[in-house]
Amino acid sequence: MTNNAIPMSQSRTVQTHLILPPDTNHHHSIFGGKVLAYIDEIAAITSMKHAKGQVVTASIDSVDFLSAAYVGDILEIESVVSSTGRTSIEVYVRVVSRNIETGEEKLTTESFVTMVAVDENGRPRPIPPVYPETDEEKRLFETGLARREHRKQKRALRH
Repeated sequence: MTNNAIPMSQSRTVQTHLILPPDTNHHHSIFGGKVLAYIDEIAAITSMKHAKGQVVTASIDSVDFLSAAYVGDILEIESVVSSTGRTSIEVYVRVVSRNIETGEEKLTTESFVTMVAVDENGRPRPIPPVYPETDEEKRLFETGLARREHRKQKRALRH
């Protein structure tokens, strides 16, 4: 850990949203695109807290919708910086839906989003490293390099 490293907990962000009818499709479940927008937004906020400046979205790893969330449910979205590169910030995002009447909680989706810190000219800029403190943070942090390598391999296949 270097002197300027920042604890993962400093970037932790939580948002809560009530699912309303305009947010849903004809099945009365939330639009996947709406969930993706929430994921992108919270990842940006989380990474801006870490970078202390502006960021742009570089990628959203595969998003699997594991369960539906319906009108009247509450979405709880939590995110934390899970790994960093020189200019890139990987953010882990977990979305849980909660039925208010039954209290049932379901994991709706989880994803890793890569953001890049940018300067006032939109060019990538260096950011401080991150370090874990809890067991969950250590698990996310220790698997970050493998996810970064996987993303590099996917990019190489496209070129």
